[in-house]
Amino acid sequence: MHGRLVATGGRGVRVRRLGGDRAGEIRLTRLLRNDAVTVEAMSEEAGRRTAQRCAGRHVLAIQDTSVVRSEGGGGLYLHPVLVVDADEGAILGLAHAEFVSRDKGIKASRRSKPVKDKQSQRWLDGAAQASRVCASAARVTVIADRESDIFAAFAACPTGTDLLVRAAQDRSLEDGGRLFATADALPEAGRAELDLPAKPGRKARQAQLAIRFMNVALARPANGPTAGLPKSVSLTLVDVREVDPPPGEAVHWRLLTTHAVRDVAQAFAVVELYRRRWAIEQLFRTLKTQGFDIEGLLIGEEAPLRRLVMATLIAAVTVQQLVHARDGLQGPAPLRPITDAFEPEDAPLLEAFCKALEGKTERQKNPHPKGSLAYAAWVCARLGGWTGYYGKPGPLVMLNGWTDFQAAKRGVSILTRQPDV
Repeated sequence: MHGRLVATGGRGVRVRRLGGDRAGEIRLTRLLRNDAVTVEAMSEEAGRRTAQRCAGRHVLAIQDTSVVRSEGGGGLYLHPVLVVDADEGAILGLAHAEFVSRDKGIKASRRSKPVKDKQSQRWLDGAAQASRVCASAARVTVIADRESDIFAAFAACPTGTDLLVRAAQDRSLEDGGRLFATADALPEAGRAELDLPAKPGRKARQAQLAIRFMNVALARPANGPTAGLPKSVSLTLVDVREVDPPPGEAVHWRLLTTHAVRDVAQAFAVVELYRRRWAIEQLFRTLKTQGFDIEGLLIGEEAPLRRLVMATLIAAVTVQQLVHARDGLQGPAPLRPITDAFEPEDAPLLEAFCKALEGKTERQKNPHPKGSLAYAAWVCARLGGWTGYYGKPGPLVMLNGWTDFQAAKRGVSILTRQPDV
């Protein structure tokens, strides 16, 4: 269903285009306005599919929040939890996604509220949902950026689940010290070189990083509600900072985690896990102006808007799965199956497209085995305009190819007189 809802590619999501004709537009509008279709059910179904892929793995549940529609100091926001294989980096799917409506409000009044009555509860809910969805995993690590540096989140960490959060608050320690000053006073434990990818305002470069680590006991905050909170929580602090950085571009992460760190190798392993958070930034890029352009949606009513954005989020995850799978084998791990992102009955159409798209040279042939996600990624890349010769197909190429495939799938469905879902 989600493929049909959002098959417009980088041109943005528009109900009129999605419908294809006036009758299709009316059917889609009715679906988006149908109260029986809930974003909660869509999220649950996505989580159910993800759960099947987690068994026996160390998985990362990466959560973050992004704006859908801004209204001054408030607006509508989307908070997904993306599940990634810790070892391979493969995107396994969504564990959870919810919407947050923000009012302008007054920050001072928010401090007096317990976490359960604040929007920051979403970080606790995301961790709890990830723990439930990924219950079959060998290990679950929930990763988030500075906005989730919440004492209650550490205190309420689900049993059997780890947390890894970038520190934002210079917290008091149980021994009376301060977190940041304590980290600054630590001696270097080691150094390593790290490749930093390009991002807005920063070119890709190789950085030399110095690392420090220690066990810390964060003291319960003195301000705000404290009912039910322990006096302290024990964590590991991993401080990594760039040596001799370019002006204005220094990397400095203070990471708080429930992972035990006993040596430099384990400390840098925590840094590598945190670097996997980039996957959710890429997801947001695909979801927004460089892909589906959800910020440009012309739907005034919030309920239909939420339904369309949730369907688009699920489709954007599929696009990112294809991008990751494009290179095929990158180590001893087996290829991901096609069913990570497609229905089993999609295989014949993918194979038909592959036969039509392959050229005479080896560079123009699909090098991946049938039934693998890499095989499907090659097909979508070719449909999206990639020739097989220049560079690697990125998210926009995959997005365009995937949407073309969805349009073709719909056409086959019409020709074979399958019911329109």
